Amino acid sequence: MKTIALFGASGRTGKPLLTLLLSKGYSVKALVRNPAGINSAHPNLHLIQGNILNLSNVEATIEGANSVISVIGHVKGDAQSRTVQTEGTANILAAMNTYGVKRLLSLTGGAVPFQKDQPKFADKAITVIMNLVAKETLADAIAHAELIRKSTTDWTIIRGPRLLEKPPVGSYRVGFVGVNASTAITYGDLAQFIVDELEQAKHIHSMPFVSH
Repeated sequence: MKTIALFGASGRTGKPLLTLLLSKGYSVKALVRNPAGINSAHPNLHLIQGNILNLSNVEATIEGANSVISVIGHVKGDAQSRTVQTEGTANILAAMNTYGVKRLLSLTGGAVPFQKDQPKFADKAITVIMNLVAKETLADAIAHAELIRKSTTDWTIIRGPRLLEKPPVGSYRVGFVGVNASTAITYGDLAQFIVDELEQAKHIHSMPFVSH
């Protein structure tokens, strides 16, 4: 049985992702600040209470894991660090190096650029808006991606558009910004892509944009 170290399990992408991983027979070690936020008592789920900004907590989560998935992000009104994605990723990479774990999947937003993107006017407008209303969040997302890209891990940085709180439709498209892409995806379908990429590893050292 393969073990997955999961960060962000209590979030809106993390919850369906956790359900999928457990349903497929994985053992999951999930670092959470509040275990009460996870409504699961699955025998293959090991909850670790702590904070991604604490290196020892991250090490405890990654020790013994085969792969790492991070779906952490900024939560409105949360007092967590403004650079939580970058700081947390630095801890993840350090712990992966300590324990010899190579596979990393990390979720971020579509405004984080990649060289294969061909942004259209609407895509550029979204980036401008992000720089106006969420400049620090975008800067943190970009910095976290740079850390990962410079690492020696077998990384995939997964980017998504607007996320929908709707039932999954059971399909998705994989492209780049402006290339075979739409403007939205459900949390459940995004979680399905993450599991599919974990198993198939089609996008190592790439930053696919996943949408409907």
